[in-house]
Amino acid sequence: MSRNKTVKEALAEAKKELKESGAGEYKLDAELFMMKATDMTKTSVLINGDKLLTDREEELFNSMVQKRKKGVPSQYILGKCEFMGYEFFVDENVLIPRPDTEVLVETVLNVSQKENFQNVIDMCTGSGCIAVSLVLNGIKSVEACDISQGALSIAKKNAEHNNASDKIRFIQGDLFQNVDKNLNFDAVVSNPPYIPTDDINGLMREVRDNEPLNALDGGTDGLDFYRRITKDSLEYLADGGYLFFEIGFNQGEDLKKIMTDFGFDEIKIVKDYAGLDRVVFGYKRRGEDVI
Repeated sequence: MSRNKTVKEALAEAKKELKESGAGEYKLDAELFMMKATDMTKTSVLINGDKLLTDREEELFNSMVQKRKKGVPSQYILGKCEFMGYEFFVDENVLIPRPDTEVLVETVLNVSQKENFQNVIDMCTGSGCIAVSLVLNGIKSVEACDISQGALSIAKKNAEHNNASDKIRFIQGDLFQNVDKNLNFDAVVSNPPYIPTDDINGLMREVRDNEPLNALDGGTDGLDFYRRITKDSLEYLADGGYLFFEIGFNQGEDLKKIMTDFGFDEIKIVKDYAGLDRVVFGYKRRGEDVI
């Protein structure tokens, strides 16, 4: 009867298998899986390489490795990820929060320093990472909307986990469908689906085969949700209220035109950490009928 592997042996074998499967961060993934399987810190994993795994630990570790080899993102396997320095739960109902979206949050917060946003709406909230991060950084009230009840369940869990529930109201519906028109928001913020339909099949398998399609597919040109949200936001924004979008790297000028056509002013494009267009924002003209 063969003995169970040691931590060091299991890690070495897993890293080899994950590398051969094409997993990008195979070393980090293996270490994170070991930490979860053994309930040890990273330091403990490294200094206890000769520790024999229990049957349960080895089974759990191997299960996570096999899922990752099949292309399941490590964040879904672990059930959580980090965004803006906070911990968020994730599952197959929501997109995995990415560093690019931190640029959107930071842009909103930067503008709010001048405009002092009091009430904001986060459209297509998904995991709730945007809404939670905003209230944890000074925004007093956020309405978080999504069409998916599964996504909203995760978003509520994340708000509770980060002690932000008292400042966020969650609304299920198709975009602004169930939002009170009398609230007059200072800002609408959204990271909507923006991948052109024909490009979905060309995405990395981790994204294409695991993340929710309704959070990715932005229609024929990827701009369907931008048009709808831009048009509808005019009924919900206060005069001078701001509209902020995360965008694909090649959608800046198209979205700038859409917002201009609907009467938004001083539209700016913000680049991400890689120097690519990532955020577009502008404000609703004051005291004018712009529809």
